[in-house]
Amino acid sequence: MSKKSTAMQDYILISRVAHVIERSGLAMAGAMCGTFVGAQLAKANVALFESVGFVASMILIGMVGFYVGIDVPRLPVHPATERESVDAVEVLSAAGTFLATVAALISVFSIVFDEAPQRLWEFVVGSWWLGGVAMQVAAGSIGRLRVGQRAVQRTTMDGGRAR
Repeated sequence: MSKKSTAMQDYILISRVAHVIERSGLAMAGAMCGTFVGAQLAKANVALFESVGFVASMILIGMVGFYVGIDVPRLPVHPATERESVDAVEVLSAAGTFLATVAALISVFSIVFDEAPQRLWEFVVGSWWLGGVAMQVAAGSIGRLRVGQRAVQRTTMDGGRAR
């Protein structure tokens, strides 16, 4: 094996490890956001929100949403002559991240400054959190499905040979 191919394999390995570390950090950020939103909703004195299972599900949903939905594979670049269009997946991911983090920020403020918003606003914040994370998961899933479909198309166009 040549030194050049070994260096390339080392680069690919380091790149993949860095990507996993980055994704794990995003999952932890999602877990923290879910913890704050779950804690703020638990203070709403609604029996459903006061359970450990509810708070744990908020944490888990945050981990999955931030892991899957923030780093969405992009569409291939087209020549400059073609009209560029907005990628709905990117917009969905960005809007979901924004909604989820705004909900977490409001929850942190509420907890730190011991300010209880009106019950309606507690439900609004919870809805923003769940909606935002759902948009992240949807965007990440759609983006990854597109990548898989392109890989299958390339393989079938090459006569079954993998590139």
